[in-house]
Amino acid sequence: MILQIGGVLSAANLLQITTAIGKIQFHDGRATAGWHARTVKDNLQAAPSELLSSVQAQVSAGLMANDVLRAFALPARVLPPLISRYTNGASYGLHVDDALMGTPPLRTDLSVTVFLSPPEAYEGGELEVQTPSGIETAKFAAGDAAIYPSTCLHQVTPVTRGERLVAATWIQSQVRNAEQRAILFDLDRARRKIFASHGKCEEFDLIAKSYANLLRQWAEI
Repeated sequence: MILQIGGVLSAANLLQITTAIGKIQFHDGRATAGWHARTVKDNLQAAPSELLSSVQAQVSAGLMANDVLRAFALPARVLPPLISRYTNGASYGLHVDDALMGTPPLRTDLSVTVFLSPPEAYEGGELEVQTPSGIETAKFAAGDAAIYPSTCLHQVTPVTRGERLVAATWIQSQVRNAEQRAILFDLDRARRKIFASHGKCEEFDLIAKSYANLLRQWAEI
């Protein structure tokens, strides 16, 4: 499933980030792809620089400040985001993300795409994820994020007009198992709703206890 997380980046953040990206050099995106994904990757990637590091820090800060993302993903480690540009027919064909990335290696449990261009700025460029229930697509507002299991085959359809800018990153969760993460996410939402309506009541305490004890049982730290 694709989870849409709104408002990861504010309008002010987006303006700063896109202005900075306009000053960054880009190179062939195949340099950061695995050996098999390289055959279907056709985009541009921001080249390393101090300015890119600043952009990466802003995107990462927005992600980690988001309560929904933290509750859903339970991040243990997060890679610095890659900034990708798609124009003039660029695409990224069907592939699965590498299981291990970065140095030291990070286990990719969840993939995240943060949209930096508004959807009306380009045609095509949909993120398509193959899930057990069928193909799900994402083309969200600028500043929103799509998060989905890294175990899924996925692709970006060709951009036929305009420019698609995104930041892509990967999360190693404290809880490896996706079904266990889903249970914890449901419990977290339930306890927050109960607390908002009734405060620290008996029902809240029971759900909070179950959440804490399951996390204690399942977490890998």
